[in-house]
Amino acid sequence: MKVKKFKGSTMPEVMQVVRKELGADAVILNSKVVHEGGFLGLFQKKKLEVLAAVDEVNIRKSSPSAPSYVQSVPYPKPEKDEANAEVLQELRQMKLWMQQNVSQSNEAILPEPLQPLYQKMIRQEIDHDIVHSLLQTIEDRSDGQFPEESELWRQLAFEIKHRLANKGSFGGEIFDKQIIHLVGPTGVGKTTTIAKLAAHCVLNKRKKVAFITTDTYRIAAIEQLKTYSKILDVPIEIAYNVEDYQMAKEKFRDYDHIFVDTAGRNFRDEKYIRELGKIVDLNHEVNTYLVMSLTTRTTDLEATYLQFDKIPVKQLIFTKKDETSIYGSVLNMCLKYNIGVAYMTNGQDVPDDIEEMSIEKMAKLIVGD
Repeated sequence: MKVKKFKGSTMPEVMQVVRKELGADAVILNSKVVHEGGFLGLFQKKKLEVLAAVDEVNIRKSSPSAPSYVQSVPYPKPEKDEANAEVLQELRQMKLWMQQNVSQSNEAILPEPLQPLYQKMIRQEIDHDIVHSLLQTIEDRSDGQFPEESELWRQLAFEIKHRLANKGSFGGEIFDKQIIHLVGPTGVGKTTTIAKLAAHCVLNKRKKVAFITTDTYRIAAIEQLKTYSKILDVPIEIAYNVEDYQMAKEKFRDYDHIFVDTAGRNFRDEKYIRELGKIVDLNHEVNTYLVMSLTTRTTDLEATYLQFDKIPVKQLIFTKKDETSIYGSVLNMCLKYNIGVAYMTNGQDVPDDIEEMSIEKMAKLIVGD
């Protein structure tokens, strides 16, 4: 294989030289922006450096100057298993290289005015397809004449808000159902979140509320909710089975809202989802919110959401906003699964550390001020 490095001002210019020297079978291995010339680091010029390669066999086949009498000497072929192992190893190395260099390559071919936006969204761990789509829209609108950077940030915020507007409802002020369920994996803070929501209804809305807990697996969770019920002067019932749950609902039928705290179990366990459906009624006259942590990786957030896809989830609630500065996973979830965010929590204080979300606040989390 013949590998050669090319430089030029633009990608089309470099590609023209690559085709001329290596032919149409050449492949691009890498591309990046480099700086050349200047004096003491000043007045340097930007160039696009491309690493290209081509199989030398293809060069000989396509070259008109190759002597006709040259005969290829057959190379002894390795055994089948050895050959397969070598191919698989090369594929693994190629895949790893592509994963490590895709971000750098994408940045290299972006117009310079868009690179700060690209870098910010990548740091926020926004999906590459979403990043590309947002920037492509801005680039198409500019028609080659980019405005000042501050205007580009405003355009990015506008695009994010425009796309979120069609992806479910945001904010949770309006509880249009009497029964409110919180579901989600263990350790995300469902019990504290449900106490914050109940306190908001009691202290700010003057609503009559009650608690039901089905989290009978952890004594600490029951005691925690009992403590909140005493502080807020809110009644609580413990449901060990569906009969207990139905009796508790009947007992609180005259209350404005009934907040149901469900058990936090391993979200990968399908048995948990089935058991949850047996204990509580998730389909009739209820609002169900899926609670997840902002410190969780996007892949695990998606796995959690898909595990609960048989449950009619109205909105998402994200906890632990105070423990991270990366919010791209929220945008990924909203745009990919067409669902909105009701609240984010940012601490342990009840009832203060909870914030109602909106499309404007979502865009600000990503873009900043």
